[in-house]
Amino acid sequence: MLELTDAARTTAGVVLLTVVAIESGGAFMLRVVTGAVPATDFQRRFYRAGHAHAGVLVTLGLVCLLLSEAAGLTGLVGWFARTGVLVAAILMPAGFFLSAMGAGRDRPNRWIALLVAGAVVLAAAVVTLGLGLLAAG
Repeated sequence: MLELTDAARTTAGVVLLTVVAIESGGAFMLRVVTGAVPATDFQRRFYRAGHAHAGVLVTLGLVCLLLSEAAGLTGLVGWFARTGVLVAAILMPAGFFLSAMGAGRDRPNRWIALLVAGAVVLAAAVVTLGLGLLAAG
């Protein structure tokens, strides 16, 4: 059985609590889809993508947290392997939502940079963890 460090247990607990925020995003999406919140087609697509990325990346982040514990990664590499995907789970949805905000918007604003930053962090984190797992094996 895998024994979690205190840091991993705390991180997992906090991340699980963020699911409530993702649920709130689902309530917002329901309001957008039903027309209660006016949105352009672009905004609907970006809001949907932001909500989906939040849920998927939080789930993947929890899996990566467990895998990094199993690999015994420590130091800065261990921290990044444990939390990088979770950082991306903040940056990428924020990029989708914030770049689509504003009445009648039909293309992303400069906040789209958060999406790009999140994608870079995501790629770097999974490569770090993958290499760490291979090295530990």
